[in-house]
Amino acid sequence: MAAANRKYSLADLSTRFELELRGDGSVQVDSVGTLGNGSSGQVTFLANPAYRRDLPDTRASVVILKEDDAGDCPTHCLISDDPYLAYARIAALFDVRPAGNPGVHASAVVAESARLAENVSIGPNAVIGEDCRLAEGCTIGPGTVLEAACRLDEGCRLYANVTLGFGTRLGKRVIIHPGAVIGADGFGIAFAKDHWEKVPQLGNVVIGDDCEIGANSCIDRGAVEDTVLEEDVRIDNLCQIAHNVHIGAHTACAAKVGISGSTRIGRYCMLAGAAATAGHLVIADRTTIGADSAVFRSITEPGTTWSAQLPARPIRQWQRNLARLNKLDELARSVIKLQKQLETWKKDD
Repeated sequence: MAAANRKYSLADLSTRFELELRGDGSVQVDSVGTLGNGSSGQVTFLANPAYRRDLPDTRASVVILKEDDAGDCPTHCLISDDPYLAYARIAALFDVRPAGNPGVHASAVVAESARLAENVSIGPNAVIGEDCRLAEGCTIGPGTVLEAACRLDEGCRLYANVTLGFGTRLGKRVIIHPGAVIGADGFGIAFAKDHWEKVPQLGNVVIGDDCEIGANSCIDRGAVEDTVLEEDVRIDNLCQIAHNVHIGAHTACAAKVGISGSTRIGRYCMLAGAAATAGHLVIADRTTIGADSAVFRSITEPGTTWSAQLPARPIRQWQRNLARLNKLDELARSVIKLQKQLETWKKDD
């Protein structure tokens, strides 16, 4: 898609992003495309070796790639040690999505005690509760609800139908995608002989600068202390962050990750899709947890990788494996018995 007549020469891109250019610097690009389907005037990239097969036939005007791949590039190229990161920075030039016009839509409801700074945009049917504070440049999408006493620092963008619970605090440049719920009550219940009683959830949610929360994700308010996301935490769609969780800076969670209550996730961690943790754990810095993995105990050694999923296989093979798995305890006991017999025979000899 062309980016509203935005055009950049390859020489400009090379200089601006400190990338080595091999080719004609006067060539201009106006959009991005994929390696396999890109066309003239587009920027593309090669980061995953699985797509290297598409490189010789690409029709894009320029490819961002590593030095080792430049020899097979049939067009102009920009050399980068990290092509995906370089592409992300260049692609931002072509993002044409409007940030929202400053002002309050006629259908929005803004409490008299709320305070809005300059250049704030409030969309249709949005609700801004009592005593909310929105700093400069915040954009609130259609149907979004901010309950009382929310605090948004400058440059936050909330898309459509986001909900912020009472007292939620966002740092600078936080992005929250449609349908996310931040600051709802956590799952706090106490069993009283024959029924459940609700445990009041009296903490808040505090989100640091430059965090991004995906669509339909939920971050529960703290039960006693706050639920906290430090700066530059990235949460994908459909994630569940329970009450009193603390996530360290620069950690990323892919779709459907679930973090149980009071768990502390370190800095620079990565949790792949559908990974989950039990509650009250501590996960060390720079830990990687593989897709569909469940963590039931704390991880204390930084920089380790954990994984415990079983990949899909033909149903008949899985049924045979499962039948044997159900006999695993019996088999283990038989092996132990045989080992003891073997030791006895060795002594007799």
